Amino acid sequence: MRRPAEVPMSKFFMMVILLAVPLGLSACDTVYMATMDKIGYAKRDILSSRVKSARDAQEDAKKDIQSALEQFGNVVSYQGGDLEATYKKLSGELESSEDSAETVRKRIRDVESVADALFSEWETELGQYSSADLRRKSEAKLSQTKSRYKEMLGAMNRAEQRIDPVLKPLRDQVLYLKHNLNARALAAMKGELVKVDAQVDRLVRDMNRSIAEADKFIQAMEKEPA
Repeated sequence: MRRPAEVPMSKFFMMVILLAVPLGLSACDTVYMATMDKIGYAKRDILSSRVKSARDAQEDAKKDIQSALEQFGNVVSYQGGDLEATYKKLSGELESSEDSAETVRKRIRDVESVADALFSEWETELGQYSSADLRRKSEAKLSQTKSRYKEMLGAMNRAEQRIDPVLKPLRDQVLYLKHNLNARALAAMKGELVKVDAQVDRLVRDMNRSIAEADKFIQAMEKEPA
């Protein structure tokens, strides 16, 4: 992380430390956001940063699940070699996918946490305006931001909800193979591969839509003045 020229060294190190604090800990989030606000890192900046993290987590999960599906196909179409090693690779790919899925869930919760705090603060501040015109402008901007956020969060949640239905059958097959690693068991799984393949296709489409919505939201947040 390169220190911006305009940021004092002590402030820069504080930012590094705070950004390294694990997200998703609701008990710490209030203190975290208050501290970041004091050093000039507002809630809208934290929201933008967390949306980026959630977007990146979805991209990683998508790749891991596609890799697990590919390895499942390799196991089912096994034609010789070290079957035990092939199975172990599938098991490892599934574990990586499950870890990625959990990261996606955590990142979405992180987004929701700071968004709730931001919108609550924004609504409170509307009552502090002495200028009716500025209050109306701020209220309109809040409504627009909420609408974009709702659309983006909905896309994230829809994509996230497709993950477990994909991982469950893969998990079942890996568990079954653990004690039935033979040609007959592999042949019986070919039909399951087709089903999982279709589910992964739907998941990838939903994740791509979610990632696109996240990009739109980030661009809008960064383009608008604070």
